[in-house]
Amino acid sequence: MDLIDSDIRQWDANDVKEQFGDSLMLLPSNDNIKELQTILRDKNTSRSDFKFYADRLIRLVIEESLNKLPFTDCEVVTPTGALYKGLKYGSGNCGVSIVRSGEAMEQGLRDCCRSIRIGKILVESDNDTHEAHVVYAKFPEDISRRQVLLMYPIMSTGNTVKQAVNVLSQHGVKEEHIILSNLFCTPAAAQAVVDYVPRMKILTSELHPVAPNHFGQKYFGTD
Repeated sequence: MDLIDSDIRQWDANDVKEQFGDSLMLLPSNDNIKELQTILRDKNTSRSDFKFYADRLIRLVIEESLNKLPFTDCEVVTPTGALYKGLKYGSGNCGVSIVRSGEAMEQGLRDCCRSIRIGKILVESDNDTHEAHVVYAKFPEDISRRQVLLMYPIMSTGNTVKQAVNVLSQHGVKEEHIILSNLFCTPAAAQAVVDYVPRMKILTSELHPVAPNHFGQKYFGTD
């Protein structure tokens, strides 16, 4: 059962920086985002509405995550012949979703980056020990040279994400080249992941001690 709002610490950007340093970033909050979070937590939300509003929140998180990737200066010529000094993404970005709930974020990334490569990691927990272990991983062959958006919407303990990062590291990806795109995160999970991979960046829309763990089942209609 969720705790009432008066019992929950309300995190702001200053609190996040003080607790987690520069590793964790909170999506700038506003009433629109709070409404989306409320709809996704409401047990009475229909599956079609859930998916619609989840996709909206995913898009906001993905857009902000892309803003954290490196850019380089460039110049283009406009249709009127003028020279315009602008920016473009640095080469070598890709997405990696943690199956299955992370797959909900793939379309949001494709909507923003039409030709981006997307890999997958499947992490399962042992029924007896509850320890997470990787059972499948497929990446672009040159992933070690890429910036990686790791997509996982709900982070309750951080164990799954830590295992996924281990696999990326084994394939030569530097932790400072990984940005975790996340919708809902518990403070305990954030602390566990920041302690484990302090140079990885995490972007989430909310820090709350109770994560909406129904997300994947509701989004894919398997509840």
